[in-house]
Amino acid sequence: MDKRKPGIKSVQTDIVKSLYALQDVAYRDFQSGLIPTIDVARVIGVRTPALRAMARNMCDNSAEFLKNMPHGYFEENQLHAFIISDIRDFDLAASAVDTFLPYVDNWATCDQMSPRVFVKNADKLLPFIKKWIKSKHIYTVRFAVLCLMRYFLDDKFDTKYSDMVANIKSDEYYINMMRAWYFATAAAKQWNNILPYFKGRTLDPWTHNRAIQKAIESYRVSDEHKIILRKMRID
Repeated sequence: MDKRKPGIKSVQTDIVKSLYALQDVAYRDFQSGLIPTIDVARVIGVRTPALRAMARNMCDNSAEFLKNMPHGYFEENQLHAFIISDIRDFDLAASAVDTFLPYVDNWATCDQMSPRVFVKNADKLLPFIKKWIKSKHIYTVRFAVLCLMRYFLDDKFDTKYSDMVANIKSDEYYINMMRAWYFATAAAKQWNNILPYFKGRTLDPWTHNRAIQKAIESYRVSDEHKIILRKMRID
């Protein structure tokens, strides 16, 4: 009888062996508490700088690894995200993200995937964002909101993007926390344009209050604006 744990590969690949060689058990125990959606059996315990270094070393020979999904371990997903983040061709990076997103199963992998090539190609990314934000998959939607926060709150800002985030209807914690993070960041960068969303209570009460909380905790939001936001909490 096959007694292998679901989702864990039966044969230790060279990559998994390399990850275990970098294992820090104490760090694994700490990290597992930060990603409660992942079974502790799927966490090896490798620190992020070591994973990033490993990803850089794998970049030229990563094609087979990127095709091999789903991965068994959290660190394999992290490697996948970091390899994608280093892809320099926009079309290849966007396609790789699009393929990988349905397999992302935690907030850390979602949030730490940040292709540098997206920064100068935000307009080309928009069709993907519009597709991802309509997904039924938690971390695909979260990543879409994250992209709007990263690339469309400065010179490319438009309230139509804030509307996209505000109009999401979800009971998922990891989606709504990202929506709250988006509006807190937007309050710091686009105060006059974002204030009406708080005044009009555009967001659901939970996300509204979390956004205010995050804005109040942010050093980028002025004390004057924090006073205004405190008065807008929903009881």
